Amino acid sequence: MKRRPTIALIALAAVLAGVSFWFYSKRTQPAVVAAVVPAAVPVVSATVAGKDVPIYLRGIGTVIAYNTDVVRSQIQGQLIQIVFTEGQKVKAGDLLAQIDPRPYQAQIEQFTANRDRDQAQLVNAEANLSRYNQLGDKGYATPQLIETQTAQVAQLRAAVKADQAQIDQANVQLSYTRLTSAIPGITGVRQIDVGNIIHPTDPNGLVVVTQIEPISLLFTLPQTDLPAIQEHLAKGPLKVIAYSQDNKVKLDEGKLLLVNNEIAGTTGTIQLKAEFANPDHRLWPGQLVNARLLLELRKDALTVAGSAVQQGPSGAYVYVVTSDQTAVLSPVHVAQISDGQALIDQGLKAGDVVVVDGQYRLKEGSRVRELHGKAASEADLQSSVQNAIP
Repeated sequence: MKRRPTIALIALAAVLAGVSFWFYSKRTQPAVVAAVVPAAVPVVSATVAGKDVPIYLRGIGTVIAYNTDVVRSQIQGQLIQIVFTEGQKVKAGDLLAQIDPRPYQAQIEQFTANRDRDQAQLVNAEANLSRYNQLGDKGYATPQLIETQTAQVAQLRAAVKADQAQIDQANVQLSYTRLTSAIPGITGVRQIDVGNIIHPTDPNGLVVVTQIEPISLLFTLPQTDLPAIQEHLAKGPLKVIAYSQDNKVKLDEGKLLLVNNEIAGTTGTIQLKAEFANPDHRLWPGQLVNARLLLELRKDALTVAGSAVQQGPSGAYVYVVTSDQTAVLSPVHVAQISDGQALIDQGLKAGDVVVVDGQYRLKEGSRVRELHGKAASEADLQSSVQNAIP
């Protein structure tokens, strides 16, 4: 009867020993860890292509009128008529205003009467001189009488010339009663109203006329660009393109007229002047514009989207997608970025595939998954939104 509990205890101990051995063997057995493969990074890519690329130098400039004329009076008088409207387009010689001409017409009549009087006296004196000469030949007139009459004729001839000069001067004064435009252009704000007395000393004159066809543009570039400008200018005229301040609207195309004869020492810049035909009046005096000086058209240049270019401690670089869908960092040299396109002259070749969006998740050797079509558009939109969030 006592042997049964003993056997049960022995069996229980054996079971516990087996369970302990099983747990111990599980804990000491090395664990098998599965290798985790990083997921491919979705990116938007583009192929490097060769095309003709214009090389520009960019500066900020101010539009100035080709000519500016402050219409002033050269005489004093009352304005009796104004025949222009503010902002009107006028031609050279067009009448703008009329000063009362009557005082100057009266002067002309007076000087004309003086001339006619002196002319009549001259005719009489010349007739007397002719008679005295005839009498002198016969001995009936003294030489003194003839000389006196000759002097009188000369005096009257001079008086007639003086009278004619006064008439000519009065005619000039009379012409000044017509205020005309000396240049073609656009009239500004009228400074004097009808009925007022206008003076030559009036500081603002009657009106300002500005010529805007053609029109000029003054802009500046760094002095380091001067050698390139001179080199290309020696080959022929250079084109200048004017854009709006946001660089979205092309205003007009013109040509470079002048490279100033000195460099501004305080700013280290050189001033240039361009001329534009401006038929649509999109350029206006005083307007601030962005100027692009076209140096050359580079043939078959390599371009990528400007967003593909990143900046690192060693300079600019891009991620190139290899044939096995791996991103490789490639240093590049950017000649210029214009209209969202980067001109690459070192570091890439035609046909290379580069990442243009999604670089922030990449590093050297990352696996990539190129997005196309709608997926690429959505990725671009998402990237734009993320970049816009401060």
